[in-house]
Amino acid sequence: MLYPLTFQPIFKDKIWGGQKIHTILGKDYAPLPNCGETWEVSGVEGNVSVVQDGALAGKSLADLLHEYKGELVGKHVYEKFGDTFPLLVKFIDANDDLSIQVHPNDELAKERHNSFGKTEMWYIMQADEGATLNSGFNRTVSREEYVQSVKDNTLMDILNIEPAQPGDVFFLPAGRVHYIGKGLLLAEIQQTSDITYRIYDFDRVDDKGQKRELHTELAVDAIDYQHHDDYKTQYEKALNKSVNAVSCDYFVTNVLHFDQEVLHDYSHLDSFVILVCVEGSATIRTGNGDEMPIKLGECALIPASIKSITVVPDGEMKLLESYVPGS
Repeated sequence: MLYPLTFQPIFKDKIWGGQKIHTILGKDYAPLPNCGETWEVSGVEGNVSVVQDGALAGKSLADLLHEYKGELVGKHVYEKFGDTFPLLVKFIDANDDLSIQVHPNDELAKERHNSFGKTEMWYIMQADEGATLNSGFNRTVSREEYVQSVKDNTLMDILNIEPAQPGDVFFLPAGRVHYIGKGLLLAEIQQTSDITYRIYDFDRVDDKGQKRELHTELAVDAIDYQHHDDYKTQYEKALNKSVNAVSCDYFVTNVLHFDQEVLHDYSHLDSFVILVCVEGSATIRTGNGDEMPIKLGECALIPASIKSITVVPDGEMKLLESYVPGS
């Protein structure tokens, strides 16, 4: 019988990675020198999550999909995605600015890479003083202006830079130029895709003195050149209620800020649910009698066959609750 699942983190050392995955989230990524990303729930080929606890420990997410199908992910999700898990959940620690980049949409990613596109969202968990990020352009630009700015090394002049604080949410549809700025620790929820077009990498070099590959020409056809009015997602900050932060074709994410026990009814969903703990800790109980703790920096996958859970906070806590929309 399926139960709430946790997975072994997949740690990624990065040229821009830091130590917060250990110092704040309490994860041990030794022997890596740093950890830029930890992939918490992943069906990406070559980086498939493995169950950490319980009777299914040691089985991969691919194994579970093949065996349980709609019981795990929901009937309509399985019909649409088959044995590909549709979401990827990460924690990211930016000890330095990430590269300026863009992700292709589904159509372009399918044509070029036989892959899904990459629409994503960020939830800021911790921010050093003055930390910023980039989402989109500060004005509408033409394709020709953009190309010239890359040649002239003036791209930063046309980027929209946003201050970032804990609790901020940024939604980044495929095609939006972006980078995560130095000093930010965040949770990322995205389509299952690892296709990134790196536009500019601040001329840094790796430990062998080599610059990382850029994909400036591939990026040109992927970019949304329009200016948008509000790059930061506005959502209600409320205690003891479920608040929707992001709704798109690929995922819905709610922010759950609680200090008292709450029952969550999932009988209306035909999808798995992923819970990401971004503050505090709690215990998750199911109607089947299963019980599991969850704390800051941990994720749980609630299979579609589980139609309700009770969350019992240890004081004040926050969860991100994500699932695939539709029925």
